[in-house]
Amino acid sequence: MTLDPEKLRAAMRAWSAGVTVVTAVHEGHKHGMTVNSFTSISLEPAMITISLRVSTRTHELVSKSGAFGLTILSAEQSDISNLFSGQVAGAEDRFANLKTETMVTGSPLIAGGLAWMDCRVVQTFDAGMNTLFIAEVLAAHEANDGPPLIYHNRKYWNLSEI
Repeated sequence: MTLDPEKLRAAMRAWSAGVTVVTAVHEGHKHGMTVNSFTSISLEPAMITISLRVSTRTHELVSKSGAFGLTILSAEQSDISNLFSGQVAGAEDRFANLKTETMVTGSPLIAGGLAWMDCRVVQTFDAGMNTLFIAEVLAAHEANDGPPLIYHNRKYWNLSEI
């Protein structure tokens, strides 16, 4: 018996998580998406994991390039989270009017984030409608000090509110 996906989605609303944007570039095409399925898995070697839905453009670019950038968003960046989650109508180029930086792989990293990680994919696993990407962190930078953007029960929160 398979669990109804809506039951799992409703249960997962109880999980609070920081918010990141995963970005990739391949042959001049760049795209990104809001992701909260991100985990640090090793300090030596430096490795993280992300999960991306197979049907997304970001998944395609990460798969083709073998690399991605990850920006941990600050509390002031809920508009960027909404933009990269596809909630802004007519936003074909999600990078228009955004300041970005690059480190090693050329993946765009969003200015104003709390931290950046530039990563090279080392292994992938099929996980239902998603792919689990395990990546080596080639470069990391703590860009800003401040409160993180937190997502809980389908809305953004400040740490003082939790």
